[in-house]
Amino acid sequence: MKRFELIEHTADMGLVAYGHDLAEAFANAAYGLFSIMADLGRVQEKESRQIELKEDDTEALLFEWLNYLLYVFDVEMLLLKRFDMERFDGSGLKAICYGEKYDPSRHRLKTGVKSATYHMMKVDRENNRVQVILDV
Repeated sequence: MKRFELIEHTADMGLVAYGHDLAEAFANAAYGLFSIMADLGRVQEKESRQIELKEDDTEALLFEWLNYLLYVFDVEMLLLKRFDMERFDGSGLKAICYGEKYDPSRHRLKTGVKSATYHMMKVDRENNRVQVILDV
């Protein structure tokens, strides 16, 4: 099963992520997000961050999840590549995220992502698929 695919959008960039369950689709959306931002092939799993979020619904949780990961990158310059969901219930999640600090001598940044948006956001619970448009 493919983890994610990019979708066409006029000014921004779209992402559809898949999983065996919705938690895996959220993890693959995060992987897709960082794949857009950087070449993850050279990123090692040297550091980890625990992230715990609670929202009113699954769409808000997806929005906050991706934007919180962008915040971690913007503040700590931490490139993340593995996302282990310890708890996921549709309105809350607890994840351990692995990666390392951005090092310009080793890592190649590709596209700057400003934020995830609610525009065209979809959470397909039956097919364990999520779609999000990213403001680049």
